[in-house]
Amino acid sequence: MHIDVRQDFLSRIGARLRRFRRVTPVLLCSTAIASSAYAADKKPVARHVTSHPVAGSQKTAAARKPAAPVRHRPTSMNASGDAEAVVATGHRHVSHGVNEVVSRTTMDHFVAGTSPMQILAQTTPGVSFQSSDALGLDTVAATLYVRGFNQTQLGVSLDGIPMGEQGFHNWYGLNVDQMEIQDNVNSITVSQGAGALSTPSTQTLGGAITFTSSDPEDKAGGRISQTFGSYNMFRTFGRVDSGILNPTGTKFYAAYARTDMDLWKGYGDQQEQQANFKLVQPLGSKGKIQAIFDYSNFTQYNFLGMTKNMWEQMGRQAAYLKPNYQKAIQWANLAQSGSGVPAEYAGRLSNDEVGDVTYDGTQIQRNYLSALTGEYEIFPNVTSRTVAYGHVSNGVYQGTNNFMTSPSSGVPLVDEAGHPDVRRLGFTQAFEIRLHKNDIQTGIWYENNSFNYPMRLYQDGLTEAHNSKSDYLESQATNLWKDSFNTNTFQFYLQDTWTIIPGMTLLGGFRSMTQTTHGGTKYDNTAALASTWDTYYQHPANGSLTASAAFLPHFNFDYHFLDHHEFYWDIAENERAYDYSQQSGSGSAWSGLGTSATVDSAQQVFNENKSKLKPERTWNYLVGYRFNSEYFSGSADFYHTDYYNRLAAITAGTTNNMYSSYINVGRETMNGADVMGTVRPFKGLAITNSFSWNDATYQTKDLPYDGSTISLKGKHQVYYPKFMYKADVTYTWRQATFNFNTSYMGSRPMTYTNDVRIPAYWASSLSASYNFGQIGFMRGFKTAFGINNLFNQGYIGGVYGAASVSGDDNPNLFAAAPRQFFGTVSAQF
Repeated sequence: MHIDVRQDFLSRIGARLRRFRRVTPVLLCSTAIASSAYAADKKPVARHVTSHPVAGSQKTAAARKPAAPVRHRPTSMNASGDAEAVVATGHRHVSHGVNEVVSRTTMDHFVAGTSPMQILAQTTPGVSFQSSDALGLDTVAATLYVRGFNQTQLGVSLDGIPMGEQGFHNWYGLNVDQMEIQDNVNSITVSQGAGALSTPSTQTLGGAITFTSSDPEDKAGGRISQTFGSYNMFRTFGRVDSGILNPTGTKFYAAYARTDMDLWKGYGDQQEQQANFKLVQPLGSKGKIQAIFDYSNFTQYNFLGMTKNMWEQMGRQAAYLKPNYQKAIQWANLAQSGSGVPAEYAGRLSNDEVGDVTYDGTQIQRNYLSALTGEYEIFPNVTSRTVAYGHVSNGVYQGTNNFMTSPSSGVPLVDEAGHPDVRRLGFTQAFEIRLHKNDIQTGIWYENNSFNYPMRLYQDGLTEAHNSKSDYLESQATNLWKDSFNTNTFQFYLQDTWTIIPGMTLLGGFRSMTQTTHGGTKYDNTAALASTWDTYYQHPANGSLTASAAFLPHFNFDYHFLDHHEFYWDIAENERAYDYSQQSGSGSAWSGLGTSATVDSAQQVFNENKSKLKPERTWNYLVGYRFNSEYFSGSADFYHTDYYNRLAAITAGTTNNMYSSYINVGRETMNGADVMGTVRPFKGLAITNSFSWNDATYQTKDLPYDGSTISLKGKHQVYYPKFMYKADVTYTWRQATFNFNTSYMGSRPMTYTNDVRIPAYWASSLSASYNFGQIGFMRGFKTAFGINNLFNQGYIGGVYGAASVSGDDNPNLFAAAPRQFFGTVSAQF
């Protein structure tokens, strides 16, 4: 009976593939939104390619192929596959429904080692990314948005492993630039609808991003590349593939990358070392097991965050004061006095802005990620997928604090360092059941996250500061405070994809989730150190919060018709669990509460908020159309979001008793549209243009602020532009490839009242490469040349930190890197 069913099933697949030359689209769905942590007190710191959907997506029965003896990566995701060759000479994306897929070929058009997020933004409508360095590796300044949702509000996974939010101070996951070497990322899928029901995430309120790593090659060999660039940049990458080792198909690869470059302004450098290991063991014709181990060590001197006025008065070259230690002491004395500015900035900077310029700031991040994944065909129509993972993260986030005093030396500077320690353990288990016209998927996800954050003080001397990249032993420090949190997460989903007629599918399902966080400040020595160190924190709060949702529905419709046309819509409700962060931050229910003067006020505010807080929720609606042909591809999407229970840190209370709180600040609505078109007038040339419009406005009429209330109704969402335009031209002639990419970013509000804005800008890049093919024992030899910020535009790139209600008050802005040149030589063996 199974044989008859399977033969009928395969016969129908063959007929559909011959008729439509495509598969049912990938349908991804999930949820996310949050706010960035920030120090609330003083500031220390062609053709439509036939392909399988990517892992973790909803696949219909019509998209299935019979099991093969050895399971290979889907052709649309394989860097050496035929599908990629079509992408290289045709359109840049393999698009399905609400998803856009960026291929390995597209990533190779950019400078080796460029952040995948930066590549995603430069090639995909509705996505924006800014940073402070040319490759986009600085996690402090990295700012990603997808249709109005930032990097802390998107569901992210790598090969099915949950990666949490992608922002700086990431306690819930791991940034893509530290979890996988860019050369080993095989594809990026962004779901610009509501995400995927199967995506393991409690941060998602909008879309989701899925990274797929490459599989080991069947043939033994290796790859090596060397990149050189401006500001003494060099990057080395090497990878060894074992090839198939035995009759069972065992194979693996091991890869290593090191990136090193000087900062383009000020003192210091960026260094990163990464290692990836992946082993694949086929289980006959039934499935496979994969073992993954990733390591990263990221060490960086940070760039200076600025107010808009600081950027205008000091220029984009403004930096930390290191190595001029005596100048740092002078500026710190002025900041602590509460009046006066250096003579050269008289009348140009405020005293508060003088306090924003300190001696230095650095970050050290180490991450270890291990995972064991399994896929097995239990019955001919039932497949099991399992992922078990562990993630350890630790480091040092250091900054010179010029509002404290080192007791032994008496200098108005203290080296203040946070020592985060994250331990994540979890698993996912999913089943897929394929029936006549239905593809049923169900699964669970569980994770335990233990997070500890001790804040320690290290003294600066009379003539030199404490070493900012070493000597951070606890025995050398004075403990200021310590925060600890423990979080348990559980998620369940169930969905059915019904093939109504060939080419037409309807997905319906729901997700349930619950997340409970216990913790807060375990000890606080602020009061005890006030007389000797001039400490000023004191925001200790303890307690637990639970975010639960029993039924978060999701519906998706997709229809391929008349060979070249596709129509789709997507509707989903999402909920986001509560954030948590250290007491010196803001933007969470545990951090920056009350006032620094009163120890008990933070706990009182937490207790009061707990009875009133509700998790953030969104309803996302999307409708779109796509056309694909040999010479032209085009798409148009319209989307709408209703955002409920928006949470934010605000100043509450009466004029005689104002304090920091974390409350529901009302609703937000968002309407937007993305239009993209690619023209291929002749073989090898692809010209892509896209335009994005987003009207995200707050609906709050009575926001508590400064002992009164103000109205934000109709004000545009902070940090996100209303208009974006992107153009990309790629030309391939024989073994040579040329690429020109440019984008326009409209002005962005930097306050909730929209009274101060970040100026609009243009940014462009140019690259060229030539593949010499086989030379001697090398299977491929290639050279590449790239220029970032081609026209040397001066503009504000990344933004990090909570926005001000009004006024140019917070040093949240980071100047973008100037024009830089890069050259790469690579070979494959």
